Amino acid sequence: MSVPDDLPPAIASFFEATNDSDRERFLAAFTDDAVLDDWGHTYTGREAIAGWNETDNIGVGSHFEVPGFTVNNGVYAVAVHVTGGGYNGGGTLAFALAGDLISRVDITG
Repeated sequence: MSVPDDLPPAIASFFEATNDSDRERFLAAFTDDAVLDDWGHTYTGREAIAGWNETDNIGVGSHFEVPGFTVNNGVYAVAVHVTGGGYNGGGTLAFALAGDLISRVDITG
């Protein structure tokens, strides 16, 4: 199992697009004004998130395994295990949605 079937489509796309190195699909999962916070480094908007994607995600061959998630007050806390040419290890990504798209991602340990 790589990504649980019951994640909302945009969140599933975040992981599946990363695993497939599909940059276009990855960015399409976000609202135009989405925010991605990677341990206090904030990227706002698709263009900034595309830059992060190149330096810290698809651009370094990241691959996600998603063993599970919880939902609390509309925030999806997704447990992950990451491998690739950048960060390797476990963590949690918290996702907020606006409609069917990701409006915010917070990456923590």
